[in-house]
Amino acid sequence: MKILIADSGSTKTDWCLAEGGQAIASATTQGINPIHQSDEQIEKILNEELDADFLSQAEGVGGVYYYGAGALPSVAPRLQRMLTATFFPAGAHQKPVMVESDLLGAARALFGVEEGIACILGTGSNSGLYDGHRLVMNTPPLGYILGDEGSGAVLGRNFLGTLCKGLFPTHLAEEYHRQTGLSTADIIQRVYREPLPNRFLAQTTRFIHEHLDSADVQQFVVHNFRAFFRRNLTQYHRPDLPVRAIGSVAYYFSEQLVFAAAEEGFAIDKVAKSPMQGLISYYNF
Repeated sequence: MKILIADSGSTKTDWCLAEGGQAIASATTQGINPIHQSDEQIEKILNEELDADFLSQAEGVGGVYYYGAGALPSVAPRLQRMLTATFFPAGAHQKPVMVESDLLGAARALFGVEEGIACILGTGSNSGLYDGHRLVMNTPPLGYILGDEGSGAVLGRNFLGTLCKGLFPTHLAEEYHRQTGLSTADIIQRVYREPLPNRFLAQTTRFIHEHLDSADVQQFVVHNFRAFFRRNLTQYHRPDLPVRAIGSVAYYFSEQLVFAAAEEGFAIDKVAKSPMQGLISYYNF
């Protein structure tokens, strides 16, 4: 049976049609977050960014399984309604439309039906204690202002704050300003006066990654990841369980992440860039 799986973060949404444990078609749109976006904004993404060919292939799909950032139970009905209108237009026989958190999607992709501690480290960050079926405990991530330790947005926020205060070596600051063309005033404008500052801050991770040969940058990244484990995973009181992580930040900074985990008493045995293949396998189980 052909199914549609969606994995939506704050920056982008991956859509995949799968059948028999194999991906048969895929599409990418910008990220969807019902906490920060109105119905009109989400409907515009669904109507304008999913191309006609992908929608045509999705006809007759046996179910829609959506995992997304901000997909809280209180807003799930909104997303279900919009997804139903997109993939099961008037006259079509409606099939199941499931809306769950991106964290549950990550847990199912990483562990299947085994227990463990699942982590997301992308534009935002999150973690949860997974019993092989559902999340049984979650330290609230709180977003990039109050929490989201180790995320791209917080790495960017802390890096730019340190940079603009002159606490990094001068040559590093000069290289950032030269490479990006952004002055301190420009950074303040992007963070405080323009929309989606979390995406702007997360983009800084590209520069950070390019300069991991700097001891100062390496130490900075490890320090931020240690805060993620210390402020989130220690609350589960399960150092015996494997820890697995998903997301672009986890993937590209995996060496620093594994080291920081070990320093805080945790063992990471798997890091993946995206949950999609794991979810395809989960639904073919």
